Amino acid sequence: MAAPLGGMFSGQPPGPPPPPSAPGLLAQASLLQATPGVPRTSNSTLVDELESSFEACFASLVSQDYVNGTDQEEIRTGVDQCIQKFLDIARQTECFFLQKRLQLSVQKPEQVIKEDVSELRNELQRKDALVQKHLTKLRHWQQVLEDINMQHKKPADIPQGSLAYLEQASANIPAPMKQT
Repeated sequence: MAAPLGGMFSGQPPGPPPPPSAPGLLAQASLLQATPGVPRTSNSTLVDELESSFEACFASLVSQDYVNGTDQEEIRTGVDQCIQKFLDIARQTECFFLQKRLQLSVQKPEQVIKEDVSELRNELQRKDALVQKHLTKLRHWQQVLEDINMQHKKPADIPQGSLAYLEQASANIPAPMKQT
């Protein structure tokens, strides 16, 4: 299955890719150099073209020519072309990395399983933290409700009914003094 993917990039022999000579992403960047059917300069990579097309999109949006331009259709066409070029190169870059991922899954399936297990562990840790956060909030609100219930229970020693309330309230009023 890896054989059809080989030779897709210039300077790459058919079959499985050779082991990288330099560590890290620097060795993989050389594999991004050319895709059949897409004209590239000799030192251009997909990443370089993606960066330059993004810069062109941004430049077209803030260009003084477009700000001062009067033909809105021309401006729209130019911006649309820049964005379309960026999207095309982004798709090519995504395709390259998907192909590399496929090659890795065929050549080293245990590595893919290790990555999946690691992702699942990270997700479990994130969800555990979220559960703890919710439990903390739940405890806080339970305490608030308990405090409110305690405040409402204190006036419970007052007799029930409006007449009993009036009797107790009037008992606290001092008696009027007799005038002599």
